[in-house]
Amino acid sequence: MAGGDGRDRNGQCLKAVLTMEGEPASLPLKQVRRKAREIALQVLYQREVTQESLEVIWRHFGEHYRPPQISLEYAWELVKGVTEHQITIDLLIERYASGWRIERMSFIDRNILRLAVYEMLYVDDVPPKVSINEAIELAKLYGAKTSPAFVNGILDAIYHKEVKERK
Repeated sequence: MAGGDGRDRNGQCLKAVLTMEGEPASLPLKQVRRKAREIALQVLYQREVTQESLEVIWRHFGEHYRPPQISLEYAWELVKGVTEHQITIDLLIERYASGWRIERMSFIDRNILRLAVYEMLYVDDVPPKVSINEAIELAKLYGAKTSPAFVNGILDAIYHKEVKERK
């Protein structure tokens, strides 16, 4: 049950969204952002596989799926941010991925890493450790058996050597 301050009984922030049927519902911000990260991962993956433009992929995604609008907004922010800063992000990932070039990583792993690094460097209201934990969860869901450890190792190094000093 939500309180009047926009928080549930556990103190989590709630966001108003529309359900698939178009009726109002509330989701904790954590769930909204988790769904947004999944959407962003799917869009970035599809971009690499199909080589289509983001706009075509986004339009296709919107025609075939019905996630909450608020998740779509954050997903688009992530997709655009990763795309805009991809060169910087990829260089940073390669610096801490001992013996791995970005193009040799799986599409899933490298896009999970890109999303997390983007959040750690450019999204001020997401604590870096949340970005790391969410990336590990995405790796468990979508990656190979070794993906969670691989993603964690690289992001932990980036956090300790690049991000922690900045924030």
